[in-house]
Amino acid sequence: MIKSTVCYLIRDGKWLMLLRNKKQHDLNYGKWIGIGGKLKKEETPYECMVREVTEETGYLVQSAQYCGVIHFHYNHHEDEEIYVYQSNDYVGTLQECNEGTLAYISQNEVLDLELWEGDRIFLEKMFRNEIPFSIRLYYDENETLIKSEVKEANTNE
Repeated sequence: MIKSTVCYLIRDGKWLMLLRNKKQHDLNYGKWIGIGGKLKKEETPYECMVREVTEETGYLVQSAQYCGVIHFHYNHHEDEEIYVYQSNDYVGTLQECNEGTLAYISQNEVLDLELWEGDRIFLEKMFRNEIPFSIRLYYDENETLIKSEVKEANTNE
């Protein structure tokens, strides 16, 4: 199972989103996602999130809130567990990302973007501050969401 993190950086009611449009064979190609990536060996989810945000945006996260965990189940890819964070406490200057185009999107426009269907489920929970959560998302070989299971979580990562 792949373990990774995603962080949503928030400033002035806008969410920093990444349009994955720079790598040809990218599972996320053409989709808007948060900032994140895979955990390295002996790295905690929080450490991974801070590292990935810096690598992809140039920002340094000072603190972040744990929002929950998403378990992705696929018929045609390795399963993935993603630890979700959000932060409005970061410093630095936004830099270009080699994985796609970064843009601050108004919260009321985020759900209008080309997103993974399951992302809408946890983003809506984040917008309503219904955290922490634990969500299982099941996708078929056509990358269509076929089932979701949402639970409230009682743990902090």
